[in-house]
Parts: sequence; C-alpha cells; structure tokens
Amino acid sequence: MLELNFARRPRAKALVAVIVASALLGACGTDPKKAIDDAKSISQLYEDAREEAAAGAYEPAIKLYERLEARAAGTLLSQQAQLEQAYLLYRQRENARALAVVERFLRLHPASPAADYALYLQGLIHFNDDLGLFGSWFPRDLSERDQQASRDSYAAFRQLVDRFPESRYAPDAIARMKYIVGTLAAYEVHVARYYYRRGAYVAAVNRAQQAVQEFRGVAASEEALYLMAASYDRLGLNDLRDDALRVLKTNHPDSAWLPQGQLRQP
Repeated sequence: MLELNFARRPRAKALVAVIVASALLGACGTDPKKAIDDAKSISQLYEDAREEAAAGAYEPAIKLYERLEARAAGTLLSQQAQLEQAYLLYRQRENARALAVVERFLRLHPASPAADYALYLQGLIHFNDDLGLFGSWFPRDLSERDQQASRDSYAAFRQLVDRFPESRYAPDAIARMKYIVGTLAAYEVHVARYYYRRGAYVAAVNRAQQAVQEFRGVAASEEALYLMAASYDRLGLNDLRDDALRVLKTNHPDSAWLPQGQLRQP
C-alpha cells in the first residue's frame, strides 16, 4: 500500500496516541472514563482496519475506515482514514467511489498536509481509468481510448506539481504528465490517420494540425506533419503541402515518412 505522506506528521501509532491524548484533554466537564473508552475504541478501529487491509479484505477495511473517519472527526487520523478508503477503492478498481472520496477530502481539507498525496491519488485513478473491469484482460494503448480521463489525470498532476513542487510525489507526477502529453498527441494522430484512410482529408488535416500546435516536441508530431502534407497533397493544395513538408524535413531530416524525399502512404 502506498505510504501516506502527511508532512511532519506522527507515524501511525503516534497518531493514535494523539487521538487518545485529545480525548483525555477533552474530558474536562465530562466523564474521564468514557473519554478513555472512546479513545481506545478509536485506536482499535484503526488497528482492525489496518489488519483487514493487510489481509486483502478491502471492503471490510473500507467500512472500518468509514467508521473511523466519523469517530475521529477533526483530526489527522480522520483525514488518513479518508485517504485509506480512497486508496483501497482504487485498488479494487472502484474508480468512481475512489474519486468521490478524494474529491470530498480535497473539498473539506484543502490545506491538509496530505493534500499532495490526495492530488497524486486523484491523478493515478484517472491515469488508470481505461476499460474498467475488463481493462486488465484486454489492455489498450492509451492513445486509442477516449482522452478525457488522461486530461483529468494531467490536471490533477499539474495541480500537485504547481502547489507542492517539493512533494515526494512530484517527480513521478512530472514523468506521468510527460507521458500523458505524448498519448494525447498520439490520440490526435490516431484520429487523423483514421480520417485520412477514409478519404476525409480536411478532417485529417484538422486533427493532425491540432497535434502539432497543442503538443510541441513530442514524437507524434512527426507523423502529424506527414499526414498534413499527405492530406494537402490529396486535396491539391500544393503550397500548403510543401509548407508541411518543409517543416517536417527541418524538424525530422531523417524521417522514415520521407524515403527518397517522397510522400508515402501512411
């Protein structure tokens, strides 16, 4: 399980000790014995939830974390219980439920010391949101699926990096953002290629142009430039074709799309 990253927070057992101490301090004017019993109950809930999760019994663990979140309300332990729920739901591929918990956490605790982890988890959930239940059986290239999940993932990682540049999760978020940009560009090329092969040359130009303009410096831009040139050629727009070829040759002088400098079929 991913380790939660509460900045400068106590470790798990110390967190429980904090809850116990808080209960005792709040016992003024109440029954001290009841406060101690409540604190012990909270501590036991936390240990039971961890044991269930470690045994792979995610759903029982989630229910225990839900109870813990309510019982320890207003504490870091309650926040951790929320994020543990989200992580276990993510592990079960319950993406909609996991996102609901993460979004509630970010709404309720925007200044939490674990906000960076929450954003990272939000990005991961979207990043792996491909084919749901059947995704692990029939894997697909990310460039061939609907890209809204990739865009949502990028947005979460972008927010993490902008708000918490020193976060332990920032380097991985940056690497995933670069990958996502590549897949978004590859998706536009995938669609442009589809249109080209069906003779929809104007549509092919538009999608290829979008890949070139929005996603500069990615590998897919090479084929995008070629598809623009090939589509302009089929449309009889020779000046535009030559402009696209010039950019392609300048940026990719050894491009495999231009054997002997001639256009070839994509």
